[in-house]
Amino acid sequence: MFKFFKRIKFILKFWKFIPFLKEFFLSQEVVLHKKVLGILLLLTYAFFPFDLIPDFLSLLGIVDDVVIAGFILDGMIKMAPESLKDKYQLY
Repeated sequence: MFKFFKRIKFILKFWKFIPFLKEFFLSQEVVLHKKVLGILLLLTYAFFPFDLIPDFLSLLGIVDDVVIAGFILDGMIKMAPESLKDKYQLY
């Protein structure tokens, strides 16, 4: 459970997540099908945002977007090699 909160804290500091994404996609350690899956998930969410709560409901509408994006980014963290997780302290 502690790992989950640590990852959420990392994702909320999105500026720190950008170098991880760059290295995830450029790394030779990450196999091609994991890179393709990551790109497909990100593009699918970008073009078809699944709104459980409509965005016009102010803060509540943004919460579902953050949760779904968090699940996608957490999945990418799980697919990353251990060396990359260690470098960005994603135990």
